[in-house]
Amino acid sequence: MVFNRRAVPDGAIIGSWQAADDWPHRTFEWPSGGGRGSILFLGGRGDIFEKYFEAFDHWHRAGWSVSSFDWRGQGGSGRLSSDPKCGHAAAFAPWIDDLAAFVEQWRTREPSLHVIIAHSMGGHLTLRALSEERIAPDAAVLVAPMLGLKSAPFGARVAAKVAGLMCRIGKPERLAWKANERPGVPMKGRLALLTHDRERYEDELWWKAEKPEIAVGPPSWAWVAEAYRSTLSLEEPGKLERIATPILILGAEQDRLVDYAAIRRSAGRLPNAALRSWGPESAHEILREANQVRNAALAEIDRFLGERAPPA
Repeated sequence: MVFNRRAVPDGAIIGSWQAADDWPHRTFEWPSGGGRGSILFLGGRGDIFEKYFEAFDHWHRAGWSVSSFDWRGQGGSGRLSSDPKCGHAAAFAPWIDDLAAFVEQWRTREPSLHVIIAHSMGGHLTLRALSEERIAPDAAVLVAPMLGLKSAPFGARVAAKVAGLMCRIGKPERLAWKANERPGVPMKGRLALLTHDRERYEDELWWKAEKPEIAVGPPSWAWVAEAYRSTLSLEEPGKLERIATPILILGAEQDRLVDYAAIRRSAGRLPNAALRSWGPESAHEILREANQVRNAALAEIDRFLGERAPPA
């Protein structure tokens, strides 16, 4: 049966969850009676959970309950600046607080085993929350995690200083660039940054046309500066070495958005992590890639999860 990527799955519920400061977050819940456990999926910067319905269906059919939410300031969880298209964040700490609070409630209400699967910025926030001992899932899968940003021709520390300077000489909440996921790439080149699968790419455009209010554009300079600060903080000795959680990391060696070298370094520092990578056949959105890559990635995740919760 062909899965309809442009419809909310039968039995799934789109709702709302309020953080400790009453900030409303748009949520996705898809209970399962399969008994494998519960997956919490965390998207990246500017993401919407609709993009991942096909992956959710794969895990749900395998017996997992699936939950997700849009980060505050993007998707259906409001905005942090007056520009609704700007992906602004003055700091990442509120996202860590939101994640810790959501996970605490999720672990209480959803059946174990509890697994976090996180893409890009969501992967960074997951690893940072683990390093700060704010969350304690049974396992985690990080998909193209944002553990460093592509910043050529500058190195990360020089780029961080440039971003900090841009925050000081103008409004930090202003757009860092005009369009797309990174500067210097026109919108017509966005497909190549994300996936080799045009149909899956167009699914995202369809959802944003159906629900314009969930769309977010480029980040603010404040987000860029904080992204460098936060990713560089994980380079500190001991930060990753003390994380005991079993972790599977999936990476694209030629990713043009996040720094694969930083992913490889981090995988080597984590005491209980495995890294699986793809070459030029994969762009940034591994779970939305062409079937050759996507199916292999899902199989890697299935093996990882199967070691912890064998299928019935």
